[in-house]
Amino acid sequence: MSQRVRTEWHLFLLAVQFLTRLPVPRDVPFSDDLLIRATRYYPLVGLLVGAVGAVVLFTGSVALPVSVAVLLSMAATVFVTGAFHEDGLADSADGLGGGLTRDRALEIMRDSRIGTYGAVTLGLVLALKASLLLSFSVMDACAALLAGHTLSRMSSVHIIATDTYAREVGAKFVAPTVTPDGYRIALAISVFVLVGTGLWLGFGAALTGVGLAILFAGLFRAMFLRKLQGYTGDCLGGVQQLSELGFYLGLALWLSP
Repeated sequence: MSQRVRTEWHLFLLAVQFLTRLPVPRDVPFSDDLLIRATRYYPLVGLLVGAVGAVVLFTGSVALPVSVAVLLSMAATVFVTGAFHEDGLADSADGLGGGLTRDRALEIMRDSRIGTYGAVTLGLVLALKASLLLSFSVMDACAALLAGHTLSRMSSVHIIATDTYAREVGAKFVAPTVTPDGYRIALAISVFVLVGTGLWLGFGAALTGVGLAILFAGLFRAMFLRKLQGYTGDCLGGVQQLSELGFYLGLALWLSP
């Protein structure tokens, strides 16, 4: 294995380690610079998470009602990520909904407890995602999971690339960022998955899904930029969840009976 390939493999493993609870080798090199460069593989990690959900959905649907298989597939993706993004959505909803000032919103978002805004928002988003996946055939739902998890991570990468971090950054913490070449790699991975989705589900459905994913992420972005003048890690989780929901909704406009 060449040094370049080995380095890229290590960057991917760092991205897996950061975004999921999947085991990675303990000897993977780590540094702030490597973690920043690993951002390029967030969409690829999303594809991996979506693949876990798709496998559970497909195998579960063989012996179980489809509704149960869909819920099990969602539970599997939550398990492998440690509810990382769902927690971010809930925390950001609590902060944006309950914080009258920027400082108060950021303080609420640090609280590990979930409040009314977070519980209602998370519950509605999960219920809507389950309902939309149930409206597809099993194979189409599997394809939706693969693409939705990939493209929604690209939404987070785009926020990292275009907006500023809202909290103070100390010597022991490096704010999320992405290099220009890293952004291009993340975008290339996403486009590749989008083309595959278009070939399977139809390009009208795929592009509508992307359009609504961008819309949902953009509306949420406008909310946290107005309140926080930047993003936080919780906001990135919210972006991922809402753009995934938007993507499924766009697909449903074409695929649901």
